[in-house]
Amino acid sequence: MNRIDELLGKIDGLEKELRVELRDVTNDFLYTVQEKKVRFSSEVRAAHREFAAKWSDYVYDSGVWVILTIPFIWMPIVPALMLDVSVWLYQLMCFPVYGIPRVKRRNYIVLDRHSLKYLNYIEKVNCFYCSYFNGLIGFVREVAARTEQYWCPIRHARPVKSVHSRYRHFFPYGDAEGYRKGLSRVRQEFDDV
Repeated sequence: MNRIDELLGKIDGLEKELRVELRDVTNDFLYTVQEKKVRFSSEVRAAHREFAAKWSDYVYDSGVWVILTIPFIWMPIVPALMLDVSVWLYQLMCFPVYGIPRVKRRNYIVLDRHSLKYLNYIEKVNCFYCSYFNGLIGFVREVAARTEQYWCPIRHARPVKSVHSRYRHFFPYGDAEGYRKGLSRVRQEFDDV
């Protein structure tokens, strides 16, 4: 194992550790997750309502320039929905043919912030949009990563800003022999998903 593989393995381990820590934070803020539903005690819900801002104050405090940006924020929703449907159909039709395990959309698109009583209606809509859009990007990235692992599992020559979850399975740039000898093996290395 070379240094790059070692570092990618550490990153993977740290990401798993982070997910555990994020799950454990539930105790600090007195909520539980039961059957994918967030549950707060009645006392916590009442305390949260005390922190809710009136939507009219929220809009007023935002200012004119922020309000004028709203159409630009919401413009990508139509292409995002089209991307969502396209990627869902793509993996539904192609992944079984390639033998790639399907990506569970629900693991990436998590819509739970509407349960927070300290958010007003506008904040909840904004949180819904951001959760959907960022979750969608994560979902699409994972589908693309698994596709890349199947079709072109070669690392880049130049460093990339952020590597996806499958990158550690890729061949070093320029390793022609390793690529030819190991491509069929790498195309099936999905035991970790």
